[in-house]
Amino acid sequence: MKDRVVNFGVTLYRGSKSVWKKYHFLIPPRLWKKYIKLLLGIRHVELFYDPMSKKEYNEWLQEKSEKSTKKILAKLIYKPLISVVIPVYNAEPQYLRECIESILAQTYDNFEICIADDASTSKETKEVLKSYESNKKIRIKYRKKNGHISRATNDALNLAKGEFVALMDNDDTISEIALYEVVKVLNENKKIDMIYTDEDKIDENGAFCYPNFKPDYAPDTFMSVNYISHLGVLRKSIIDKIGGFRAGFEGAQDYDLYLRFFEKTNRIYHIPQVLYHWRMTEGSTAKNISKKNYALENGKKALKDALRRRKIKGKVHIAKNCPYYYIEYAVTGNPKATIIIPTRDLADVTEVCLKSIYEKTTYKNFEVVVVNNNSKEAKTFELFDRYKKKYDNFKVLDANFEFNYSKINNYAVENTNSDYIVLLNNDIEVITPNWLSQMLGYASQKHIGAVGAKLLYPNETVQHAGVVLGVGVASHLYCGIQRDVVAWCGQLAVPQNFSAVTGACLVVDRKKWNEVGGLEEKLKVAYNDIDFNIKLLEKGYYNVCLSNIELYHHESVSRGSDTSGKKKERFDAEQAFMYKKWKNRIKNDPFLNSNLTRKTAGYLLDRADKEQDSKSKK
Repeated sequence: MKDRVVNFGVTLYRGSKSVWKKYHFLIPPRLWKKYIKLLLGIRHVELFYDPMSKKEYNEWLQEKSEKSTKKILAKLIYKPLISVVIPVYNAEPQYLRECIESILAQTYDNFEICIADDASTSKETKEVLKSYESNKKIRIKYRKKNGHISRATNDALNLAKGEFVALMDNDDTISEIALYEVVKVLNENKKIDMIYTDEDKIDENGAFCYPNFKPDYAPDTFMSVNYISHLGVLRKSIIDKIGGFRAGFEGAQDYDLYLRFFEKTNRIYHIPQVLYHWRMTEGSTAKNISKKNYALENGKKALKDALRRRKIKGKVHIAKNCPYYYIEYAVTGNPKATIIIPTRDLADVTEVCLKSIYEKTTYKNFEVVVVNNNSKEAKTFELFDRYKKKYDNFKVLDANFEFNYSKINNYAVENTNSDYIVLLNNDIEVITPNWLSQMLGYASQKHIGAVGAKLLYPNETVQHAGVVLGVGVASHLYCGIQRDVVAWCGQLAVPQNFSAVTGACLVVDRKKWNEVGGLEEKLKVAYNDIDFNIKLLEKGYYNVCLSNIELYHHESVSRGSDTSGKKKERFDAEQAFMYKKWKNRIKNDPFLNSNLTRKTAGYLLDRADKEQDSKSKK
């Protein structure tokens, strides 16, 4: 009950802030219904579709198809042969036929279908296959002995003559424009080695459901979950080079193949369209991967093997409450980390932070540098003196100038010497004891820039679990969601790539900090951490949030609101600075699928604006 009251209070406060900013409370009558429903928390009604609702997702599909006119297919100059590879074993005849017919119905016609039947015992399955033997686009091999999916797929691959291979299961279907969209991308860039698309599922009644709106290539997300799955179209020469599929990884054979494939190329392209439909049948991983524990264990095995091949020390763990993984990278050597904590008085708040660091942190080679910004209260200096006497690795650095978050942290970095920098708000409280070692492990990886963690409000709801761009300038994803929610592909449970992580708890290699020039001092309060993250993206690094690591964030205790007076003027100016500097980045977040709404930070789809539509028709 208490949590509901708190959540209602937060919603009321944020809603009031928004209504004042947009309308100064003079809301047009036509919008009253919308804001009443927002206040009641029915945020998807009339505003958004929930893609996890079968009814709403199919309404969105219908709405999308009604708005789109008949697609004019562009003329393709480059027309590579695509081999659609299908392993078959006792497939339901109707579904197998639907699978094959969906390929034969493609608008792009330079394809072949390569099928390997893995010694099916079903007479009906073989009858379906035999009925297609006369089709010149289809080649079929009948295995005499059952060898499971990896061996069967390899036999289908051996039939393939195409430059590219499309992987399909024997009961799934693809959109009629799937191969056309793939080849259209290849006509724009022939050097691409892999293309993947969005997908959804088909339930027992034939309804589309549970769409997977994927990010662009995200290597750390992929180490947590095979979010790519289907449709995957891969360059065959690379598949041949890595030896195709490997027996012993059944249930995770695609995951293992992709992990090895990505070690040979980073030319990977994502098409944000639902072009693949994954059949939900009893016992399939499409319906519930937990029913195939061997698939989960084989995925872990594939990840362990990937670390071994890449000569990276680390442990692979299966997450507690979901069928995903997290890597615990080993911290090589004993690097020193400087934890920088800016503060102005608020000794009680700061002590909660310090106490949790010293009592809970398992990694020991760190120093805490509290940056004192114009503190005046006696108890603040008493706290400093007490910790100086108690800990050799505790320091206070005076920065007695006008508050400028960027300048304060840059000053601290310049006056310290360590391998890693940890930005930490004074209102953070450690929960996970190995937080620092795990964050350092990720920050030490060559391709990773900034590393963040899941931050929680004291009421056990999420404050931060990654930042997306384009919802405003930037927004925290899943803010206000309950702590134990897993979210899409484990975004609230396992490490995932995001465009940014909050500076309230951020770890970065000092060399990378220096490479991008630290924090932008023109951004005194807002967006300096977002700007820093984007600078890392521009250098080719990936930022990652470790949602398996948790800390409390007693947010905004220190500074107050930015919604009035000079603070609002400064906030607006800093917002304008970001839009001017990073317009394209803000508009095109590679880790936020373009189908998802930019009106709020969540896994939601926009409903058609009927009022706007009616105006445009007039």
